[in-house]
Amino acid sequence: MSFNEKMVCLSDACIDVSYGYTESASDKEIGPHFLRITDIQNGTVDWEKVPFCKIAEERIEKYLLKEGDIVIARTGNSTGENYAFKGNKRTVFASYLIRYRIDETQFNPFFVWYNLRTNRWNDFVKSVKGGSAQSGANARVLGRFEIPKFEIRKQNKIVEMLQNLDDKIANNNRINKSLEEMAQALFKSWFVDFEPVKAKMQAIALGNDPQIAAMEIISGKTAAETQNFADVKYDELRTTAVLFPDNLVESELGLIPEGWGVKPLSKIANYQNGLALQKFRPKNENDYLPVVKIAQLKKGVADSEEKAASDIKPECIINNGDVVFSWSGSLMVDIWCGGKGALNQHLFKVTSDQYPRWFYYYSTKLHLENFQRIAADKAVTMGHIKREHLDQALCTTPKNDILTGCGKIIGDIVNKQIKLRIQNMSIIELRDTLLPKLLSGEIELNAD
Repeated sequence: MSFNEKMVCLSDACIDVSYGYTESASDKEIGPHFLRITDIQNGTVDWEKVPFCKIAEERIEKYLLKEGDIVIARTGNSTGENYAFKGNKRTVFASYLIRYRIDETQFNPFFVWYNLRTNRWNDFVKSVKGGSAQSGANARVLGRFEIPKFEIRKQNKIVEMLQNLDDKIANNNRINKSLEEMAQALFKSWFVDFEPVKAKMQAIALGNDPQIAAMEIISGKTAAETQNFADVKYDELRTTAVLFPDNLVESELGLIPEGWGVKPLSKIANYQNGLALQKFRPKNENDYLPVVKIAQLKKGVADSEEKAASDIKPECIINNGDVVFSWSGSLMVDIWCGGKGALNQHLFKVTSDQYPRWFYYYSTKLHLENFQRIAADKAVTMGHIKREHLDQALCTTPKNDILTGCGKIIGDIVNKQIKLRIQNMSIIELRDTLLPKLLSGEIELNAD
């Protein structure tokens, strides 16, 4: 990449470079937010998960982040990971982060930050960090990275274009978070707590209409409010309510809806383990599949860090919409939307010929917390679960008509999530294609 403009070192673009605050994090709101390396993922922060810390007021100014401050991880595998502070939370930064406060008379801070989201930055970090397991880099070394010094109006125009794309990604993520919360709440209400069934039982005991009682639970609306629904929506709601039985019976899981069954996860879905893909390297550099390990599952994208042969068995190839469950290390389950890839060992591809995707996805998530406890209790370097734990994880299984009827609601929510996530992948690809071209001057923008 060539630059026509003058290049300036990152440290020379700053009015201050500082190391962070050393303190223990707390879930309790005992002071400002405490931003750590682990809170930064792919240049974003989930503020609901950022802890707090105790700090004396006379010291807080030294570590308080301001709008446009850039923090960069300086140690371990996360060296180089970075975040540009948006200024919407009272926040101090932790000791393994370095803060670069940009000279705003010369640079738009977010223009500088976008330079730190490029492959040029990634290559630079790889070249300067040491080779040990806990390698890292200090402020002086990272500060040598060069930034093109465009005219400020040109910087602002570039930032505006890239932020518009990032805002669209963030908005889709917010929508998806709400959709996920809705789907999980419905699944728990209908298939774990059996609230429509219990509502019917209570209504019958009081001499009321059980279908109306179930409709209230399913819709989250009062009976009077449901009367205002359009005829089609009202009929769909009543049809769904009718599907639920009006009695609970004893089972090995305790009381469950009459007519429902109990099965372990291993009988609900097939959990196909991935391959030791170091044994399946591509035969040529143009015909391959990106390897999906736990790291890629966390990122949500097949980033081609490692490559595998494209002719591995189909059961170990994943595509958008496949459910993937990491059973070792960082246990998590997700619906994959990161493109076609080869599934590495320690990951399950979850499928079923009998049950819909939404059902085995949320059934697996239902047991995830317990699986994580099992893995954490193992006295090994990398905790994991075994197939026997899938055999022991019991779930209630409703009748097919309920799966079909409820699938129109929960299944549609899941499909919307997948659509938005795939849309985000397209926006990210566009942004990442534009990014180096804008920053190198290959694409010229009118700064007026």
